[in-house]
Amino acid sequence: MYASTTSSSTSGIVVEQDDTPPPLVGTTKTKTTTPFLIALWKFSRPHTLIGSALAIPALCMLAAPSFSTAFSTSNVVAALYAMIPSLLMNLYITGLNQITDIDIDKINKPNLPLVTGELSPKVAIITVIVSLVLSLLMGLSHPVLGTSGLNTALWGSAILGTMYSLRPFRLKRFPLLAAFCIVAVRGTIINAGFFAHARAAAFGSQGATALSCLLGDRTCGLSCLFFGIFGIVIALMKDVPDVRGDELSNVRTYSVRIGQKRIFHAMRRLLTGLFFAYGAGFARGAMLAPSTLLSVCRGGVGAAAMVAGLSVRKQAETINPEDSKEVYGFYMHLWKLFYLSYLALPFCR
Repeated sequence: MYASTTSSSTSGIVVEQDDTPPPLVGTTKTKTTTPFLIALWKFSRPHTLIGSALAIPALCMLAAPSFSTAFSTSNVVAALYAMIPSLLMNLYITGLNQITDIDIDKINKPNLPLVTGELSPKVAIITVIVSLVLSLLMGLSHPVLGTSGLNTALWGSAILGTMYSLRPFRLKRFPLLAAFCIVAVRGTIINAGFFAHARAAAFGSQGATALSCLLGDRTCGLSCLFFGIFGIVIALMKDVPDVRGDELSNVRTYSVRIGQKRIFHAMRRLLTGLFFAYGAGFARGAMLAPSTLLSVCRGGVGAAAMVAGLSVRKQAETINPEDSKEVYGFYMHLWKLFYLSYLALPFCR
């Protein structure tokens, strides 16, 4: 959902002159016979879908009062129920972004199904509308599992995802606002929303809301901070290999304005520093832990964070920021670290 995606994890259909690239000579749409489900899988931007699928159970487990209750039946049910509308929302956001970016993607991402003709724009529009409606209805329909936290995550993502891509807003044209959308979704809305959802649906805290958990629970707040900063890195790094198409389409990203090299190096330093800072914090927490189990968990998370930071620095050493293929490969490496961060999240106590 969320995502960021990317295209970006967010993203009308009315095209105005300032956002339309010049015609591409020799560009044609190739008819293909790709099965619909495969085309739909490509359309979903799987790396963002996987991120959402990992985030929800991880946050529900983090919200559990203890390790023993993390796998309770009520918590598993709460996570599974939240998963379906959330993945549908992810499909809506990433799909809308592709629908509004077809001309840009002919340059930046020519293998996407709307560009290759594997999926028609009409089918894509129907898919995102159905996904949006079903997602929001599921959030509202269950008297117990349709919690305030879940609906905050769904509605907040839907609103910001729509404003990111669709006119008259199309916030992706403005670097600061584009980054805000992705950071708000990836950092605050998802993390605080699903944390509050688990507290209310699985553990009886009926008054739990995304805001109360964000402001009143240190664990939730630190999670939002970590993934918010990680979201900034994803949001800005995804634009580095897309400079050519963005320039032609008058989408003034920071990579277009400031340059690919500066953004690339700034983001890899920021992410490396983030991992090192959290690694040091968990190492210190391990020494102060009231039990051996907590000490081992915190020490393990701290060590993993340090290794992740070194991984970012090592991978970045050989990357040419002006080589789109190399940068995209590094960008996907960051997504792997993003997945691993959510796998470690239940142990961050």
